[in-house]
Amino acid sequence: MIIVKKTGYIEYKNFEFKCALGKNGIKKKIKEGDNITPKGTFKIKTIYYRKDKVKKILTSIKIEKIKKNMGWCDDPRSAAYNKLINLPNKYSYERLYRKDNIYDLIIVLNYNMRPVIKNKGSAIFIHVANNNYNPTRGCVALSKIDLLKILNNINKRTKVKIG
Repeated sequence: MIIVKKTGYIEYKNFEFKCALGKNGIKKKIKEGDNITPKGTFKIKTIYYRKDKVKKILTSIKIEKIKKNMGWCDDPRSAAYNKLINLPNKYSYERLYRKDNIYDLIIVLNYNMRPVIKNKGSAIFIHVANNNYNPTRGCVALSKIDLLKILNNINKRTKVKIG
């Protein structure tokens, strides 16, 4: 089990990694855009990565290359809310192929997926932190090196406990 602590650290096996959390901390998530990292235990759904920026991922979890036309819908009005979408799209979304490095590597957690509840929050990822570990909009973020260390040691049964 990967444990994400309110103190801004992740514990996994004998490792401890610094991480960034949502601007409003770990709590019960209220709604889309609340900047809260949701408290709970989650499964890992998929791993997305930038082939041009991440060379080798050793994991048994399903991985997919990020393409320039990929996004994640964060618009509760869309039927594709909290799902991977193709761009362009008329609804609000997070672009997965970015100029900065924060989405070079993404672990998608199964927050608000079965069923998807409109406006409950979307796109809860574990991704790469920026250099200053600035707060996120609800995701968990850590260094690319630390994220790769975790990926090399997890499998489909690994759960993520936040809070």
